Order: sequence, then C-alpha cells, then structure tokens
Amino acid sequence: MVLRLADITPDVSPDELVAQLVPPSMFDEVSFDSYIPDPGEPSQAEARDACRAFAEEVVKAKTGKKKGLFGKKKPVEGRGIYLDGGFGVGKTHLLASIFHACPAPKSFGTFVELTNVVGALGFNRAVEELSTRSVLCIDEFELDDPGDTMLVSRLLAELSAAGVFIAATSNTLPGQLGEGRFAAADFLREIRKISGLFQTLRVDGPDYRHRDLPPAPDPMSNADLEATAAEVEGSTLDDFDELCRHLDKLHPSKYNRLVGGITQVCLENVHPVENQAIALRVVVLADRLYDAGIPVRNSGAKLDEIFTPEMINGGYKKKYLRATSRLLALSRFQPGDTH
Repeated sequence: MVLRLADITPDVSPDELVAQLVPPSMFDEVSFDSYIPDPGEPSQAEARDACRAFAEEVVKAKTGKKKGLFGKKKPVEGRGIYLDGGFGVGKTHLLASIFHACPAPKSFGTFVELTNVVGALGFNRAVEELSTRSVLCIDEFELDDPGDTMLVSRLLAELSAAGVFIAATSNTLPGQLGEGRFAAADFLREIRKISGLFQTLRVDGPDYRHRDLPPAPDPMSNADLEATAAEVEGSTLDDFDELCRHLDKLHPSKYNRLVGGITQVCLENVHPVENQAIALRVVVLADRLYDAGIPVRNSGAKLDEIFTPEMINGGYKKKYLRATSRLLALSRFQPGDTH
C-alpha cells in the first residue's frame, strides 16, 4: 500500500528537536580532507584551510588545560566564522566538517531549524541547552525575517558569552556583482553585538548540483507516477494541493519527522503555488527532503515552476532559488542511492 504524507501527523518533543540538531545524513562522512577545492576558485581552498584552523581552535579551547586563579579553567569567549557564497559551492560540506572535528556536545542545524527549537523550548531554556555546546553550526543563515534575525542574534550573543563557538553559512544571490561583500556586511550588521568575533569568508564557484548533469526529467503522467510509487516500497503518493493543505497545518519543526523512513516522494498535479505562506512551507519540505536524499517524482508542472516569477523576484528570492535547485537535484536521485 502506498503511503500519503498528508496522512502523517508526527509528534516531536522539544528534547527531540535539540537531539535532531546534527548534519544531514548525506554529510555523515565528510571531512576537510574529502572537500576537493576547484583549482579555478582559490577561495575554496582558502575557506577549507580557515575552517580547519577554526575547528582546531575549538578543540584547543575546549580540551586545553589552561587554568586561572584557584585552579578554575579560564572562560573562553566563543569565536565565529561565516562562510558566504552562492548555491552548491560546498559551504555545508565545510560546516559539517567543522562539526565532525569538534568535541561533543555540539549542534548543527539550519537557521530555520534553530528558530523552531527556540520557539519550542522558549528562549531561556534554549540558551541553557545550547550553552553547553563546544560549537553551534548554523547552515543557511537568513536575513529576510527581521524578527527571526533579531531573535537569533540575541541567542548568539548569549551563547558566545558562554563560550560557544559559532560557525555559519549563507547563500548570496547569483548574478550580483560584489554580492559577497554586501551579504557579509548585512550579516555583521544584524549580529552587531558579536560581529567582532566573526571571520567572514567568501566561497566562489558554480552550483555543483548542476555540473555536467542532464536537465531534470519532464513530469510523468499520473498513471506512470502512480505505477512508479507502487514499484518502490516506502514511497508516498500525494495530490499536490492536498499535501500543501497538510503542510499548512503542520509546524515546520515536524517536517523532518514527516519524511523519516520515506524512500521516494511522488507528487501528483504539481502547479505554481500562489500563496506565499504555502510556498514557504514547500521550501522547508524541499530542504528536509534534500537533507534526507529522498528522490522526488511528479506529474503536472515542472518542479522549477512551483514558485511564481513574482515570488522568485521578491524578498524571499534566496529561499525559492535554493528550493528549486534542490528539487531539481532530487528529481535526478534514485531510490536507495546514497548522496
């Protein structure tokens, strides 16, 4: 029997949300050594070396024997590193490498996942839980929501004062001259309380998800899509509108659990989404599917037509471009592959 995502309503406790703050499974085995810089993009090798040095600094700070008066270990204020660049240049690989190289306890999550955790735990408890970490890695730091940005800026100030090192990445928009400098300036302005602690690095290069790859496949017919779903155990088959309605009722913090154990997602009757609130939920779902490496098949419109031109050119452009890139990548995945 083929499952439907729209029939799944997972329960996730606040403690589970914290425990889930680890890199996506596709980055379980990555390291600085497995990051292969593009010889034509010197910023990639520079970023790798700087991230390795940052991780070594965390290890030294957290495992060193420096003592102050009365034999107590001297408190160390956390330092930060910020990787800025376009889509698919290996920033998450480097961020996960930092995570793997640092001592436990440690946490890794996207900006959205972090705000979800703070919302679920409450600010004070989130600070209490995360202040024990050696490092907090934040992927896809976002500056398009002033409220969330202020919340996370305050959180980082508290954690840094407690000795937590902070590593963050963010995607800049493609096709903008000097976008790295502007994005870094925006980031530092928004976290001005601790901006002096951050080293900002630019990582250049083309989107690896589309290097030497064929175009995404055309949508299937509904009949072929249903047959594809039936052929692969653990597949889901949902009408796109029904799934969107379900996503609207389900808190994004539960999307990770929603797709847990799923081997393939099949979407019938895909079409452009007119409601921006729903479109942003689809973005979060695309992120969770990509983290889990779950293939996506569809009928109806092409996957790069889900977000309207007005949305792509609006204030959430980064989110929509990232989601489109990831959905196209997922359309090339095969069930059971490791990525």
